Amino acid sequence: MSPAIAAPKGCTNFKTRQLSRLLSRHYDAELATVGLKTTQYSLLTHVLRLGPLAPGELARHMGLDASTLTRNLQPLLAAGWLVQEAGADARSRSISLTAAGRDKQAEAQRRWKAAQQQVNALLGAERVAALHLLLDDCTAALQAESVEPA
Repeated sequence: MSPAIAAPKGCTNFKTRQLSRLLSRHYDAELATVGLKTTQYSLLTHVLRLGPLAPGELARHMGLDASTLTRNLQPLLAAGWLVQEAGADARSRSISLTAAGRDKQAEAQRRWKAAQQQVNALLGAERVAALHLLLDDCTAALQAESVEPA
């Protein structure tokens, strides 16, 4: 039996977490040069792309729970890269990017692109493309499973 179709060996969760940690270290090291973590860069990028939005909506788009989002927002709000303002009604809030936040996101995007190019060079663009397809397929399958009634 070829390795590509052999029965899985080991824990899938462990293997994906191990890869995730290694990739995160790579991206974090690159983004640290501009004073950000990958989670912070992702948050700034989501707000840039989605525009001003409610924290709950942002959490849904990022796949985070409310408490994790709140914890991740705090340093970005304190740095002045994001601002939280009144939303459409008295009970709602809206998160938006400041001019300084746009500048920080653009600076970080250059470092993120450098990290991505390094990963592509280390792993090979073909392997990275195949990994993306496999991850997207697995994500879709797991998401479909999680919404079906038990």
